[in-house]
Amino acid sequence: MKRGLLILIILILPNVVWAELNKEKEFIVSALDAVKLAGKFVEHGDYGNALQILNKMPPLQNASLEIERWFLLAQIASRKNDFDTAIDIYKKILNAQPNLARVRFDLAVCYMKIGQWSRADYHLRLAMSGKDLPNNIKNLMNYYRYIIRQNKNWNIWFNFGAAPDNNINSSVGGEECVMTMFGKMCRQLPDPVSAIGFNFSGGGDYEFKLSDQWRWKSNTDIYTNVYNQHNFDDLYLSFGTGLRYIWSRGDVGLTTIGARRWYGWEEYNWSLGAKLDTNYDFNRKLSGSLHFRFMNNFYDDFGEYLDGQTYSATARLFYSLNSSMYLSLRSGIERETTKISLYSNWRPSAAIGFGAELPYGIHIYLEPSIYMAFYDAPRWTIQNDKFSQIIEHSYTTRYAISISNNKLDIWGFVPTLTFSYTKRESNIWQREYNKTAIEFSMQQRF
Repeated sequence: MKRGLLILIILILPNVVWAELNKEKEFIVSALDAVKLAGKFVEHGDYGNALQILNKMPPLQNASLEIERWFLLAQIASRKNDFDTAIDIYKKILNAQPNLARVRFDLAVCYMKIGQWSRADYHLRLAMSGKDLPNNIKNLMNYYRYIIRQNKNWNIWFNFGAAPDNNINSSVGGEECVMTMFGKMCRQLPDPVSAIGFNFSGGGDYEFKLSDQWRWKSNTDIYTNVYNQHNFDDLYLSFGTGLRYIWSRGDVGLTTIGARRWYGWEEYNWSLGAKLDTNYDFNRKLSGSLHFRFMNNFYDDFGEYLDGQTYSATARLFYSLNSSMYLSLRSGIERETTKISLYSNWRPSAAIGFGAELPYGIHIYLEPSIYMAFYDAPRWTIQNDKFSQIIEHSYTTRYAISISNNKLDIWGFVPTLTFSYTKRESNIWQREYNKTAIEFSMQQRF
């Protein structure tokens, strides 16, 4: 009897709602009742009657009610295993209000259902910082991160775009002079060279499941820049394979790696080594990783000077400020040894990034960073019009901002603009430079 009464109400309710179009207050109340009733139908699995209400209602002027209507439509699609439709609706909601943790969580679950593990992981990380989630959802989150680790057995990615550069040769320009017994002798240093290029980066990894915890992971990566000044073209290939162990809050992997680089389309160097990677979730908002790498380097033309080893350690932290904003912190140190101590050096670095999912589908990421280099031995250089031996040390700061819009999705890629400014300061002035770059790329959307 109650079910029949509810259906009768549904059949006449649209007439009541539409009749009140010119009475804004009464229309909003009727719309609220309609959405609540549709929610009850969804809760009890009566999707037919719920859709009858939700699809017959015009777009609501009340933004909160309109988002609730979209949310119910996404819930129905998800429960009917129409995950592509549900994903589209959830993304539409987040484009309007990116700080809704429950919506972002449900989006992550839909990505898990269709095996999009990297996208699920990104949205789940942000959703985990939401304060408006019920306790049963919060309790699921760490378990879902574990499920993602267990099932993220393959991933393919690539980005491509344009990369104009106003100082591709990292030159300072100007005149260099030295005082000799015949008087002052000068030469003109190379001026900065501008170039327009295209870049491509991509790769993939696959994990063969040995057990619930153990994996055999292999990966390959490619990075290239191709400019109209082809002597600056750069191509880098790498490959790695090794064991990976996962547990409820993290993972660790030991991999052997090899790499090959061509510069200006000529063989430049190759490397063999190993790396140790570990990741850990400290809590729902904070996760971190440690990466250690050792490489043996062999140069094609300059081996007698540059052959040697590289040791590096990098720490990263990812902190979700809320369900739409996050911080990314990175610090590291690298040690390079060469046959000639003149080129051996220490290179510490640090960066802090801020990312935000904004209304209208806009994503923004800002990152200032600093890279330092301290060399072991002095080199001959010209300072103050005379030859001097100086142990070089330099400081390179870079400021970058990237902007993209998820509404401009093209086959899962979104256009992204990156503006960057780089300034290098050194105690050897000839090695200082300034550089600005604007990069346009198509990047995979998360």
